[in-house]
Amino acid sequence: MKTHLFPAIKLTLLSLLFFVVMYGAVVWGVALVLAPNHGGGALVLKDGYVVGFASVGQRFTKDYYFWSRPSAVNYNAAGSGGSNKGPSDPAYLRTVQARLDTFLLHNPGVVRVRVPMELITASGSGLDPDISPEAARVQVPRIAKARSMATEKIYQLVSDHIQEPWLGVLGPRVVNVLMLNIELDKLENEKK
Repeated sequence: MKTHLFPAIKLTLLSLLFFVVMYGAVVWGVALVLAPNHGGGALVLKDGYVVGFASVGQRFTKDYYFWSRPSAVNYNAAGSGGSNKGPSDPAYLRTVQARLDTFLLHNPGVVRVRVPMELITASGSGLDPDISPEAARVQVPRIAKARSMATEKIYQLVSDHIQEPWLGVLGPRVVNVLMLNIELDKLENEKK
């Protein structure tokens, strides 16, 4: 028994040292060097006040703002996660249908098949700060009407805020909803 027990304990301790300490230190070091804001949260300021983090989604429900992707955790960054419900779960389907109905009610000119899935389904983290350019563009007529602004200006604002994939190939093109809404407020204030 001793011939098997001591090597197993040694292997366990070495594995813990390598996979917990060493691997964690390497990932942390890479984040410090390569990640935006050195791996820390990037605070977003508006008029000198903190209004959120660039990498954490927020709820926007007013018609004069771009809406974020739904959150399974109610945008609580302390406990990110998905719903763990499958696409055939009746409760999940009711939730998605309710989100779709709400979106169509507030965006009457949009046909059902043009609603991007990300506007009615939550992400795996529940905290996505970004939506696709298509998900932003489909909301422009509602926002233009609510703010009495020209749709062309808002479409241009969306185009100006598209973030290209990292290194040109890693990831999709996205628009940060919080940053877009801050710029939308600035654009409206400029016209006054």
